[in-house]
Amino acid sequence: MMNAANKSIVTEFVLLGLSNSQELQVFFFTVFSLFYVATMVSNSIIVFIVISDSHLHSAMYFLLTNLSIIDMSLASFATPKMIIDYLTDHKTISFDGCIAQIFFLHLFTGTEIILLMAMSFDRYIAICKPLRYASIISPQVCIVFVVSSWVVGIMHSMSQVIFALTLPFCGPNEIDSFFCDLPVVFQLSCVDTYVLGLFMISTSGIIALSCFILLFNSYVIVLVTINHHSSKGSSKALSTCTAHFVVVFMFFGPCIFIYMWPQNSFVIEKILSVFYTIFTPILNPVIYTLRNHEVNSAMRKLRIKFLSFTTETPSRSLSF
Repeated sequence: MMNAANKSIVTEFVLLGLSNSQELQVFFFTVFSLFYVATMVSNSIIVFIVISDSHLHSAMYFLLTNLSIIDMSLASFATPKMIIDYLTDHKTISFDGCIAQIFFLHLFTGTEIILLMAMSFDRYIAICKPLRYASIISPQVCIVFVVSSWVVGIMHSMSQVIFALTLPFCGPNEIDSFFCDLPVVFQLSCVDTYVLGLFMISTSGIIALSCFILLFNSYVIVLVTINHHSSKGSSKALSTCTAHFVVVFMFFGPCIFIYMWPQNSFVIEKILSVFYTIFTPILNPVIYTLRNHEVNSAMRKLRIKFLSFTTETPSRSLSF
């Protein structure tokens, strides 16, 4: 009877959010609403441009399009609810909703990690082995990259959800964050958090750290190769790869810190969580594509076509 009582089921959790200050909540509501809209619009534009312009039908832009789709998904799994919660006093989420957030968070982050590695491999082959690029990076290989990233993401997220469903909760249900994730949820459980912390480190922390080290090494090789050339194209590639690595660092840095040290301060975790769930999805289209000459050229062509269509439409209507 005592054991059954200790394993009582929690039906909902209370999300404490980023701050209790009313003024800060108004500020966060405004800023995060703008960031969310900008993220969805900019990434949607990238997807539309790449699909509509045949000149962008290459391996790099195919991977970038999938990255934009993942970024929109990553920005949507928790941010809309957080924005809505700023308009209400009772900020709760059901147990099933909390598990769903854990699933989608690890699905999209796991998928993005593998996709970033595929993009790094694509740039490595393009710069270090340009003569073999067409034979190595084929359309079939790109499809394998994308499918593999989603398969790995699903497998990783399922392991996290299965683990979360086995946790017994005794009653405390206040989550000191704006969404559900294992590092904050497992500290509400009735079992030894040390063992749970080891699970977090082994299944998420070490994986993120290992992938980051591989990405870091690949970018170092690429940058060393670029430095051996002094052409204008090499300087452009250097600028692009440096910007890519900044995005990789901003995405992996918070993940590694949160999951390698799951017992750290909730304040630090909340700040870092904002980076890879809100800021990084808007940085990716800016750094990866909107600064790209080919994408900007495609945007100008699309804008000219749109303006010419809008000017032709009234004249056609008058002729009738």
